Amino acid sequence: MVRTLKIVGTSFFLGYMALMAGPVAAQSPASHQHSFSGADKWAHIFDDPKRDERQKPHQVIQALALKPEAVVADIGSGTGYFSVRLSNMVSKGRVYGVDVEPDMVRYLGERATREKRANITAIAGTPDDPKLPEKVDLILMVDVFHHIENRAAYLRKLQSFLKPGGRIAIIDFRMESRDGPPKAERIAPEAVIAELKGAGYALSGQHGFLPDQYFLIFEPVAKAP
Repeated sequence: MVRTLKIVGTSFFLGYMALMAGPVAAQSPASHQHSFSGADKWAHIFDDPKRDERQKPHQVIQALALKPEAVVADIGSGTGYFSVRLSNMVSKGRVYGVDVEPDMVRYLGERATREKRANITAIAGTPDDPKLPEKVDLILMVDVFHHIENRAAYLRKLQSFLKPGGRIAIIDFRMESRDGPPKAERIAPEAVIAELKGAGYALSGQHGFLPDQYFLIFEPVAKAP
């Protein structure tokens, strides 16, 4: 945790004490000043069953209403907390777990092999490109949005990876949440909606069942012929 990195498409850095003290809410946390190599070590934190109480992954995935043949990109996949659960839902589809931390990509690839999850592919993204090999039905970003640099350009680029009718789901911390990154680094849901609108998206749904996070769903705005 000594390298300086610029991170996009991976989750935030809570800080060591926050990770130890509260429910872990990130997938692959990082900041501009921290690298999260050593995925085997972090997996014990990121995939702690206690996280389920606040993250409610089953409810999140049910709310996404994915078809069994759907193709999903989990950007900021880390050790695969959501990726492995998504793989159960899209049993006839595919999950691309995208991360910019090489050790997280390695870990997820090995986990998919170990757990015989043939429909998971680990992808090494870059700060400005998720490097997806095909268009997807859904892009999921959990605790990632507030840490993306050049968000307008990144969000516009993501449109090229969405199938017709494709969606982007963004889950991140509310301003008043007890856990999460420093409040100065958080982005209010109203600001997220405004940024997505500026990048060519419209809010198509939202859910309020997560205790600490907002859950917003967007679709690209159809361009006039």
